[in-house]
Amino acid sequence: RFLGVDLGIINLATDSDGNSYTGAPVEVVRQRCGRARQTYQATSTRSAKRRLQKMARNESRFRRDVNHCIAKELVTHAKDTKAALSLEDLTGIRDRMTVRKGQRNRHSSWSFNQLRAFVTYKAQRAGVPLVFVDPRNTSRACSKCGFVDKRNRRSQAEFSCLRCGHTL
Repeated sequence: RFLGVDLGIINLATDSDGNSYTGAPVEVVRQRCGRARQTYQATSTRSAKRRLQKMARNESRFRRDVNHCIAKELVTHAKDTKAALSLEDLTGIRDRMTVRKGQRNRHSSWSFNQLRAFVTYKAQRAGVPLVFVDPRNTSRACSKCGFVDKRNRRSQAEFSCLRCGHTL
């Protein structure tokens, strides 16, 4: 049995059992720091630069903590259900994708590689097998019958298989 994990920007991880691990807290902190960053950068004093560095460290530490918690939950769930983990291999995704101007900051601050590294070492420590798969069509394929179609995915949050009717 495999527990497939779909990595994303809105939901940082979604497993094939239907559990979603949202990135909403990370997004709130990112936006708050972004607004404050604009103010401090406009000030351009030494104390503002120190404050910018401190804020960057806090944001990074928070993101790392969230990724650790998600990785721990994924590995624990896989171990409890005696399943192997299957993660998307997203190396080079920033080179393959283009995003709108409004999404650039969110896309460039997406820490999927850090989450992957945490899942890798936690799975190895727990003895859970880990497999990396090609991300092509993973969000469009039905987990029940395997049917792949672009129309299966009506929106980012809604999946409905055209062949068997399975919905997520």
